[in-house]
Amino acid sequence: MINIAVCGANGKMGQEVIKAVENAEDMALVAKIDIKDGEYSSIQEAKDAVKIDVLIDFTQPKSIYENALYCLKNSINIVIGTTGLSDGQIAELKKLSEANSLGCLIAPNFSTGAVLMMKFAQMASKYFDNAEIIELHHNQKKDAPSGTAVKTALMMAEANDNFTTGNCAEVETIEGARGASSYNNIHIHSVRMPGYIASQEVIFGAGGQILTIRHDSMNRECYMAGVLLAARHVYQNKNFVYGLENIL
Repeated sequence: MINIAVCGANGKMGQEVIKAVENAEDMALVAKIDIKDGEYSSIQEAKDAVKIDVLIDFTQPKSIYENALYCLKNSINIVIGTTGLSDGQIAELKKLSEANSLGCLIAPNFSTGAVLMMKFAQMASKYFDNAEIIELHHNQKKDAPSGTAVKTALMMAEANDNFTTGNCAEVETIEGARGASSYNNIHIHSVRMPGYIASQEVIFGAGGQILTIRHDSMNRECYMAGVLLAARHVYQNKNFVYGLENIL
């Protein structure tokens, strides 16, 4: 039995994770951690009270790095669903995971469809020299661009070194009109609006054709199979993974 703690237990994602863990035959929910009305208010408080094999974190961008550092320095495997980590922070967590032989899986998206969308975009990048990403989320999401968009751009950049081939010299008459320029000149546009859960489309262009790859999440339940898969992986393998596609 895998002893699971959920950090951010009272959030919308945290509540879905709790349901999923409680319904998993090989897992036991041992701690609901949340700074607001949680069973425990901190990871340390929970660790002092119960044995935690894996912590699943869906909290805030401002707290995830410190949460992950604490886990990897205190013998707790961690699954990170919170986005907002920098490249440098991810590199540091990888070092700690490997040095302490602890599992750490960071996934910008736990939906199988979203992971496939990223893989398809990476495949298409070999054949198109122009591409942009539009990601659309609810208006309570604090970080922009989304972790999924950043990970998608990173994967695309591995297949192509410039995504603005042939573009003219551009002038923004309103700053930010062209979005954020990320890896290898991939422009990312973030939309925040009530009504969305999480959607992303990657648009590729070439002479006489447009290819659009899009994924839409209709509810948070779609992430749960991936979350449980990740928890089992870090418990069994004790290694570092960035991206759910690496364990599918």
